Amino acid sequence: MPIDPMPIPGLIDPVPLPRTVTPRADGRVDLIGLSRAAITDLFAAAGLDAKAAKLRAKQVYHWIYHRGASDFDAMTDIAKAMRPWLSSRFVIGRPAVVEAQASSDGTRKWLLRTADQHDFEMVFIPDADRGTLCVSSQVGCTLNCRFCHTGTMRLVRNLTPGEIVGQVMLARDALGEWPRAGGTMAGLDDDPDDDDGDGIGSYSADGRLLTNIVMMGMGEPLYNFDNVRDALEIVMDGDGLALSKRRITLSTSGVVPLMARCGQEIGVNLAVSLHGVTKAVRDELVPINRKFGLDALLAACADYPGASNARRITFEYVMLDGINDSDADAHELVRLIRHYRLPAKVNLIPFNPWPGAPYTCSTPERIRRFSDIVFEGGISAPVRTPRGRDIDAACGQLKTAAARKSRAEMDRLAEEKQAALG
Repeated sequence: MPIDPMPIPGLIDPVPLPRTVTPRADGRVDLIGLSRAAITDLFAAAGLDAKAAKLRAKQVYHWIYHRGASDFDAMTDIAKAMRPWLSSRFVIGRPAVVEAQASSDGTRKWLLRTADQHDFEMVFIPDADRGTLCVSSQVGCTLNCRFCHTGTMRLVRNLTPGEIVGQVMLARDALGEWPRAGGTMAGLDDDPDDDDGDGIGSYSADGRLLTNIVMMGMGEPLYNFDNVRDALEIVMDGDGLALSKRRITLSTSGVVPLMARCGQEIGVNLAVSLHGVTKAVRDELVPINRKFGLDALLAACADYPGASNARRITFEYVMLDGINDSDADAHELVRLIRHYRLPAKVNLIPFNPWPGAPYTCSTPERIRRFSDIVFEGGISAPVRTPRGRDIDAACGQLKTAAARKSRAEMDRLAEEKQAALG
């Protein structure tokens, strides 16, 4: 049975409930999302002596996170007699894939389901020189940003470390990103000689397609701080998923009290959903501004550990016609960044429409003019090319649609798609 939504006393003050892994009906424990130390403790509690528990945990941790194993029988350096003992007590899971979609521009979106039957989404965006995975941190969101479709959802609960790490592992499964025998990476494209325009299979020194992670999916990562931190520690661990912290970005709408901890305890790049340069406009667009205002937010950005010209803070700025896109807004944005001496760049995001949205996108001419003013102020302000709009995977569009499709309808659509293919 799904749990009740998290109690929300107001628009901007969620009360996250402590969340443990949903117990499995068969009594086995899922190891995904657990650190090597936690796996060691589990093995010891299950009956292994301290030395054996430490050794087996090291082996299993390597196979799970470095090699992508999902079955203990694949762990060839563990004695055959030991593998049934492991499989009878533990499991290596993944979030369930409900639906996978591919955009005409190569963007991919997955609708995923937790063990307690809650849905969330992740998105993979291939570019010419990188492949970025947008990872969700919560089921739903509580921030109610008015331009964001995700913000119209209820906040149901935080995702666990395993559900967060599991998204990265699912993406690596789909992209064929786990090392094969001999250390090479499997490719995604089933015909690498074709020219289908999907931009896949052409970059990264080690052959990987998934090169970057952004905590920009569903939810506010800093309202699920502990679980996000623990998940990213595994992602960044050289013995784990081994992705550099310089290739991970955490996006916040401005949870000021946790920004310093993010820099100190996680150490990844910071992106801030700014979207307005005056109190009135930002109060409307990003309601958390009523609690942590612009001055407090920008001061926290100035103090963010590790921020420098080499590791600039990114300000996300959605372009809304007649709301935040004037020349005066652009000049004020430049003034604020200079006033706080911020090592920053600005991502200008054309508004991605969704049914019932109260805004429209700024015109291309207005966006170019806004960008030019910010560039002339000495600050990089590229315009983000919308990706995945046709599958509602673009920025601000994520909102699970599973409730609008019955299981039977989804099965029928899958059958029709399969029939069309062959």
